[in-house]
Amino acid sequence: MSKTVPVIIASLVGFLMIFAFFSPQLLWLRQTAEDWFAIITTIAMIYGGLTLCFHHLKKISDSEAGWGFSAVTLLAFGVTVIVGMLKIGVVPETARNLNHPWSGPFLQEGGAFWWIYQYLFSPVVSTMFALLAFYVASAAFRAFRAKNVEAILLLVTALIVLLGQTKDREITTLFLPAMTDGSTSYLPIADLTEFIRKTIVTSGQRAIMIGVALGVVATSLRILLGLDRSYLGGDE
Repeated sequence: MSKTVPVIIASLVGFLMIFAFFSPQLLWLRQTAEDWFAIITTIAMIYGGLTLCFHHLKKISDSEAGWGFSAVTLLAFGVTVIVGMLKIGVVPETARNLNHPWSGPFLQEGGAFWWIYQYLFSPVVSTMFALLAFYVASAAFRAFRAKNVEAILLLVTALIVLLGQTKDREITTLFLPAMTDGSTSYLPIADLTEFIRKTIVTSGQRAIMIGVALGVVATSLRILLGLDRSYLGGDE
């Protein structure tokens, strides 16, 4: 019974959202379901935040390895939540809201939350992506070893795309000598790069998206029919 009721609710709400999409008479039911979804999402976010705090507090109290990182995580989490909820530094955008200090957007430029995002969060994210570039270069070096036909095609395509991104004329023309009439020889690497990106890469992306869409449809049908109950925390 503890698993049957959630499955029935998930199936009913799922079919309701599908039918409401095609039937205007059921639009109000869809809007009600979306409101409940927003409420449940908010509760889940609060529960996730509390779980995060309890997890790191336990690591600190037990003096586990890396408890200092847990302390930094809790401090950053607490400061961000307080600054965002109280809208510290946010100024009302209109004159009629001067008596309502919380009326402005929390991400308003010049506010404390904006400062945290702009000068703390963004640099940290940029640093992480900069470090990932070295791992990508290492993986590319291992993948671009021409051991078979597929690896050779990957290597040649990567070189063409890399050369096509440069603005250096000599590199773009692959150091070809000048023509007899004095004009500079030109090998359209940039045009070939654009062809690869717009034609070959786009075709591959569309094929992947079609496969993903079919997988989503199959998984959704399994959930709606009650065949897939993995969202209940188990395999059945």
